[in-house]
Amino acid sequence: MNISIVGKQFELTEPIKNYIQDAFDTLGKYNLDIISARCVVGADEKQGKKGFSAEFSLNMAHKDTIVVRQKDKDLYAAIDLAIEKASKVLRREHDKKFTVKGKADDKEFRSRIGEEKIEGVEEIVPMELEIYKPLEVEEALDKLKSSDKQFYVFNDVDAKMRVIYKRTDGTFGLY
Repeated sequence: MNISIVGKQFELTEPIKNYIQDAFDTLGKYNLDIISARCVVGADEKQGKKGFSAEFSLNMAHKDTIVVRQKDKDLYAAIDLAIEKASKVLRREHDKKFTVKGKADDKEFRSRIGEEKIEGVEEIVPMELEIYKPLEVEEALDKLKSSDKQFYVFNDVDAKMRVIYKRTDGTFGLY
């Protein structure tokens, strides 16, 4: 990542540069392809009140540039608030990229599910659900009896998703 730190009407000191550099390093935890980052720090004086502004521009590969501006009386507070806003935007981008609802590959997701360990459960095997035409309850019961499965999921004639299952006492239940 190419980093640029600029002072506008303001002289940058080494501690300020290091603080901004550390702030940029925290944005790397989202594993997004950030090409370049630029910070412009400025001093403002309006109506006799001194203040500082921090503007962060993040150029990402295959995405629009993210620009965050923040003003505060304290320079470090302005930097912290700007980084917090940028972090929120990057977290959203990360979630879009790496979650199932986003653009994540289904095979990648299934492999991650298979690797997870849940306490008390020895093995979870992800399966594809098969979609069939609507069934009568009796037909679903026959299919369950002829298989070695514990339950059977189906759509009934009223287009409701139903579950028929084997109970421990040898009878069957229906949701």
